[in-house]
Amino acid sequence: MSRSIFSSYKKLMNRTKDLIVLSSAKAIIHWDMETKMPPKALEQRSQQLALLSRIRHKMSTAQEIGTLLSTICKSPQYDALDELEKRNVYLIKKNYEEQTAMPEKLVAEIAKQKAITIDAWKKAKKAKNFSEFQPELEKLVALSKQAAQILMQVKETATPYDALLDIYEPKMTADAITATFNQLQQGLITLLEKIQNNYKKIDTDILHIRVPVEKQRKIAHLLTQEIGYDTNSPKAAGRIDETEHPFTSGYYDDVRITTHYYPNNYASAIFSVLHETGHALYEQNLNPNWKYQPVGSPCSFGIHESQSRLYENIIGRSKDFWTFTLPKLKRIAAPALANISLSQFLHAINKVKPSKIRIEADEVTYNLHVIIRFQIEKDLFTNKIAVAELPEIWNNKYKDQLATKVENDAEGVMQDTHWASGLYGYFPTYALGNIYSGQLLTILARDIQDWRLRIAQGKLKEIGIWLAKNVHSYGNLYTPADLIERITGKKLDSESYLQYLREKYGELYGF
Repeated sequence: MSRSIFSSYKKLMNRTKDLIVLSSAKAIIHWDMETKMPPKALEQRSQQLALLSRIRHKMSTAQEIGTLLSTICKSPQYDALDELEKRNVYLIKKNYEEQTAMPEKLVAEIAKQKAITIDAWKKAKKAKNFSEFQPELEKLVALSKQAAQILMQVKETATPYDALLDIYEPKMTADAITATFNQLQQGLITLLEKIQNNYKKIDTDILHIRVPVEKQRKIAHLLTQEIGYDTNSPKAAGRIDETEHPFTSGYYDDVRITTHYYPNNYASAIFSVLHETGHALYEQNLNPNWKYQPVGSPCSFGIHESQSRLYENIIGRSKDFWTFTLPKLKRIAAPALANISLSQFLHAINKVKPSKIRIEADEVTYNLHVIIRFQIEKDLFTNKIAVAELPEIWNNKYKDQLATKVENDAEGVMQDTHWASGLYGYFPTYALGNIYSGQLLTILARDIQDWRLRIAQGKLKEIGIWLAKNVHSYGNLYTPADLIERITGKKLDSESYLQYLREKYGELYGF
């Protein structure tokens, strides 16, 4: 690398490091807002977060970054950069161009409208009345369409909606998702029919036996310890705290998870802890040599979700995991769960029954909830439907695809906060994460042929080492589609995930 381009690259990376450090600091004070902050501090904290957001935007759109990017990209020595360095330059340039293309006025209008729309959503959901939410949602969708139109030009996508998808799943398109989701949907419907034709009465009341919160906290630490997420040692880089809605926050050496404990629903905390631990391990196992570089960030929301779903469902709802863990769970919860057998517990946590609420859905029907949202969202941003039509379209899709009747808007189109929060293009990543997890499982099982036995013996850290080497360590070096193909040798394909579900539920339901 010539001295001139090296100097420019180094300056660019120093600028980027400052941005990453600032973002990580912002994430921690946001975590504090959700966990430890006293109620009176809300107004003060909102101003702190707003200021940090403004500083970050100003830093990320600074003229010096544009000058450095131009110098590097136009340099005759550009090809002297290696793959890693070129990827860093690409990611910084992509972010810079997108940030600077957005008019400051539009950014401010969207931010303001999000706050208004979320507030309207909360009130309308409580009143179970979409019409109270509709006017503000229409304004936010209109503003988001303006932003999508601008981003489409910058990102060079085929449609505005593809530009929104790219925010969460880079280079993914609606056409590619549609083809994959059609395959997934057909496979899920066929599997669901088999399960329903082999009906078994399953006692899920055992999941609602009262377990004191103090004991649930011990169970949470047991689970994270078994998986390899350290919250107790002098070198711990994680911790578990309590919030209304579980989430993961942090960067490399400081990644924290949260959960919520319900005395009469101990299973909720178990699976939220497993889910968030999957997210946390991904963040902690990114390549340490790439810290403070764009390539040292997660690949995408879908890849991130694949890790949480793998730990929550593929491992966390398996017979192997609970063969080893259930006796420990029972000892901690004693005497509450003393009479529960492994078979009872496995059938209860894997019961399949179509429902109206996405976050309460079982492993088989969950993706149908996501597919419905994707279908509606895509039509909304291609102007095939209007905001006013959302409740009727939603209710009809739930009737046709999940055979459920939506009684009111609160349990229907307003059940999620995503659209009120302006997160258009986010929903597909949930199902993509499941599909990725199935593809990754195929390669994991090839490389560690006795992986089930190892889990049954409590050797979960060995699975974690495989994931760290084969998934986490790649960070953001590739797009999600390229990463999956690099790891598995195949493009995005739901068949591996469907095969996993067929085998698992065939055994559970006897077909």
